[in-house]
Amino acid sequence: MSKAINIIQSGFVPLNIENIDTDQIIPARFLKATSRDGFGQNLFRDWRYNNDDVNQPKTEFILNNPAYKGKILVAGKNFGCGSSREHAAWAIKDYGFDVVVSSFYADIFKSNALNNFLLPVRVSEDFLQRIYKAADKDPLTELNINLQEQTITILETGDQEIFDISAYKKTCLLNGYDDIDYLLSIRSEIEQFEVQKS
Repeated sequence: MSKAINIIQSGFVPLNIENIDTDQIIPARFLKATSRDGFGQNLFRDWRYNNDDVNQPKTEFILNNPAYKGKILVAGKNFGCGSSREHAAWAIKDYGFDVVVSSFYADIFKSNALNNFLLPVRVSEDFLQRIYKAADKDPLTELNINLQEQTITILETGDQEIFDISAYKKTCLLNGYDDIDYLLSIRSEIEQFEVQKS
């Protein structure tokens, strides 16, 4: 299955909460596994269920609302603060999200996300509020994220912003490269450089 990301057009889950930390994303008691698989079932575990019982979902929590679904999570500012656990990115990706949209990210979370083919799109606070407003009006509202053009668009309104991403990470995501894959992709250039230097 390709890990590459280019254009993602999807519905989204509006989680309008600020300062969501990594322990809320994936509680510490679920960090024992070393494989990346299975973390999605415990994403926001304490917010999703009553008494930690998967048979008792909290109906008021947005992930339990069937009206909102898609490959994009839209969250309040300062998303991913707290500890540096990479498992937070694993859980979000394993749940089925390919993109997180917020107005500000903790630096370590942002780096972990990019390394796990989870695209963190940073927008202005004004644009974030416009996304929430569109979702309130129509839960089926879709966003279009175009990594090549570095744009995010609210399809129902046409509102659009440009987002930043490092050129290196953009290349990796567009091609589905991890760091080793990238080095292999430029192997001939590295070899040519070595010949010139010798």
